[in-house]
Amino acid sequence: MEYKIVISYSDGKTIQKEVKDKQAEALFGLKIGEEFNGETIGLSGHTLKITGGSDKDGFPMRQDLDGNRRVKLLLSKGVGFNPEESGERRKKRVRGNTINEDTVQINTKVTKPEKYPEEKKAEEAPAEKSESA
Repeated sequence: MEYKIVISYSDGKTIQKEVKDKQAEALFGLKIGEEFNGETIGLSGHTLKITGGSDKDGFPMRQDLDGNRRVKLLLSKGVGFNPEESGERRKKRVRGNTINEDTVQINTKVTKPEKYPEEKKAEEAPAEKSESA
């Protein structure tokens, strides 16, 4: 089992991380909207919230569809369909909200600490240099 995790920070930066085996098994069965500890994927001190994802064939996950099945829904807006005209509806295939073995990508956002870890180190280093000078 292997997932690509896209981690988004509040300042707009994103990083991508691949997880396998035990780290991936910890995410199996989680749903969109649930939070998990970043230490499970190697980001200590972070809390991540699942915001979406896609399966092996590129179909997006929808929060309002329970389970891990893939179905055709009549959509008027939201994930999986962007209408070009007002009132337009179309049948589109989408994936349920639960992470399973068919999921390839998981989109997350950082809820804590809301800062990019490398920036924190870069901010502390110049402050120490200016005090010693």
